[in-house]
This record gives sequence, structure tokens and C-alpha cells, in this order.
Amino acid sequence: MKTLLQSKGFELVKEVSITMESEYEMPVIVPLTEQNWYQFIFIGDISSRLYEVRMYDWDERQVIYQKKMWGDVDGNIISYTYKPAFSEYHMIKPLQVNKKKKKGLCGYFMMMKKVIRIGQTI
Repeated sequence: MKTLLQSKGFELVKEVSITMESEYEMPVIVPLTEQNWYQFIFIGDISSRLYEVRMYDWDERQVIYQKKMWGDVDGNIISYTYKPAFSEYHMIKPLQVNKKKKKGLCGYFMMMKKVIRIGQTI
């Protein structure tokens, strides 16, 4: 996934593997710069049944919501692009629900930023 996005002009800004608990959000706070394109990827534990990502701006307004279920194509992967209107911190809250494991769920988060070269258009 990283290689595909890098071929499209994105560079890795943040990458973290997180241990999560079922049914509890894991907040990730990121600084975003206005008018830049960002790509966010959350990969949940393959054995979970539900995956959600909510993203909030500085004023705590929800700007992104995505939900996937276990049976969906790429069900454990949530990926989206976002271009903030203002330079400010945003909070991303991934969540997964797993009936077999309550604690110790694996989660993986990546943040990529579109690199614009001089003279290049988007």
C-alpha cells in the first residue's frame, strides 16, 4: 500500500503499530497544513467484525466517518484522503469490535502527504 501511494506522489509522514482494546477508540492527534492533500490508512485486526474511523478538526467537528464490516472487500482496511481548509491539529479515532479478543488487538495507522514538486500540478 505504501509503494502504491508513493508512486502517486505521497510520502510517509507518520506510521505506528498500536495495541487496541475492542470497542474503545484509540485517539491519534496529527498536525495538518491547509491546502495539502493527506492520505490516511487504518488497518485493523483481521479477526475483528467492525472497523470505524472518525476524524475531527480543532473545533471538534467530525469531518470524516468511515465504517467497514468484516465481510466487505478489504474490510479491515479504511483509507481516505483529506485536504484541510486550515492549518490545525486534527484528531483521528480508529475503533474496532472483536468478540473473540477484548484486549491486545493489533491496529496499524499510516499518514501520508502529497508531495508537490515545483512546476507540478495536482
